[in-house]
Amino acid sequence: MAVYALGDQVPEIDPTAFVHPEATIIGSVRIGPGSSIWPGAVLRGDDGYIRIGANTSIQDGSVLHTTPMYPTTVGDECIIGHIVHLEGCTVEDRAQVSNGAIVLHQVIVRTGSIVAANAVVLNGLEVPTGALAVGAPAVIKEGRAKMDAVVFGVESYVHKTARYRAELRRID
Repeated sequence: MAVYALGDQVPEIDPTAFVHPEATIIGSVRIGPGSSIWPGAVLRGDDGYIRIGANTSIQDGSVLHTTPMYPTTVGDECIIGHIVHLEGCTVEDRAQVSNGAIVLHQVIVRTGSIVAANAVVLNGLEVPTGALAVGAPAVIKEGRAKMDAVVFGVESYVHKTARYRAELRRID
C-alpha cells in the first residue's frame, strides 16, 4: 500500500483495518478498526482531514478529499461504493453512498440514508435519515432507503476485510 506523510500530517490506520496494496493514503487520514480501503482508492488529507469510522468500506476507485474549511468524515458501518467521490462532507453511521455517486462540500448524509448510484449531491444538501437521494442534481425521496441492503453490505465487507487480511497474497 502507498501510505504517505505530508510534512507533519501522518496517516493513522488501525491495525485491524485492511488497506489494499494498491490504495493510496496521504496526510491527515484516520482509518478506524475493521474498516477496509480497496484497490485504486485514494484518500488525500492534505488541506484538511479525513476520518473513517469502524467497519466501513471505501471501495475500488473511490476518491476522498477535503478542503481547508470542510473535513471529510465517514461514520461507522458505512458503505462507500465503487468510484465514489466524497469531498468536504459528512456521512453519518450506517449510511451508504452507492457506486459512481458524488457528494460535495457541507453535505450531510444522515444515519440510515442512501445516496443512489450516480447521484450528485450538491453543496449544503442534507439527506435525512431514511431518505434516498437520487439523480443529478440529487433530489430527496423521503422514507425510501432500504436499510436491509446496507446491513447486508456492511456484514459482507466486514467478512471480506477479515478474509483479505488473512489470505491476500501476490503471486506474480
